[in-house]
Amino acid sequence: MENAVLEKLQYPIGKFIAPDCYSKSYLEEKIVEISSFPERLKKEVLHLSEEQLDTPYRNEGWTIRQVIQHCADSHMNCFMRIKWTLTEEKPIIKFYYEDRWAELHDNLTMPIQPTLSFLEGLHFRLAYLMKSLSETDLNKSFIHPEHNAEFQLKEIIGTYAWHGNHHLAHITELKKRKNWL
Repeated sequence: MENAVLEKLQYPIGKFIAPDCYSKSYLEEKIVEISSFPERLKKEVLHLSEEQLDTPYRNEGWTIRQVIQHCADSHMNCFMRIKWTLTEEKPIIKFYYEDRWAELHDNLTMPIQPTLSFLEGLHFRLAYLMKSLSETDLNKSFIHPEHNAEFQLKEIIGTYAWHGNHHLAHITELKKRKNWL
């Protein structure tokens, strides 16, 4: 039972499940989710106190502040990965230690407003770029050294839409449990 509870806290919307087909409508839907993520996140966190922002979403988990900063770090890496893939032949992308980044001073202490603003601009650019991708572009791929695997850009669209929703659910579920509505 304890493992099921931990799994639900870690993956409140479940783990990412790749679709059988990356249809045009699926990709359009995911780009809308990516585009709307900053506004949905801001709506959930802007009114929180410093104490609430420094509350972990689960035992031994990141604080809400760290989750917000992590989304900026991760989605910035997504943007760079797309750019490399569009301009290089199957690039080997740079792996980063997200757990170590989360423990850096800025991720632990920085106010969230600059990061929310950064996410607005970044997600505008991500969605704008993603909407422009041709079928050929969508099938371009990069190599991820951590997984020793190849990922196509169309897969990244689904993965990062899920990623934003996944971390947003960490926040909304904590708010429900703490009755911070």
